[in-house]
Amino acid sequence: MIQFTIEDRNGERQPIEIPEGINLSLMEVLKASDYNILATCGGMALCATCHVQVLNGFDALPSAQDVELDMLDTLPDADSDSRLACQIRVDDTLEGAIFRIKSDEPL
Repeated sequence: MIQFTIEDRNGERQPIEIPEGINLSLMEVLKASDYNILATCGGMALCATCHVQVLNGFDALPSAQDVELDMLDTLPDADSDSRLACQIRVDDTLEGAIFRIKSDEPL
């Protein structure tokens, strides 16, 4: 099992356990776990409505690709530890990571 933590918009943290080998993105896991993530573009890195801040474990993640970096550059609250959840695959690199949901809550 892969274990990581999600901090919601209210600052509350919830541990999540996902079986190894599951071929999902962090965005898909957040949506399936009933987090209120808009994910307008469906995971294509075109909308940034799945913006997360990596509070722990950033260096273990694969580097962001240009399309993700370009989208993050459009966000006023993006920082050096920002990522798009749709571009993070759930695998053992997420073990022990902490992600804070940064995208705006859907209306």
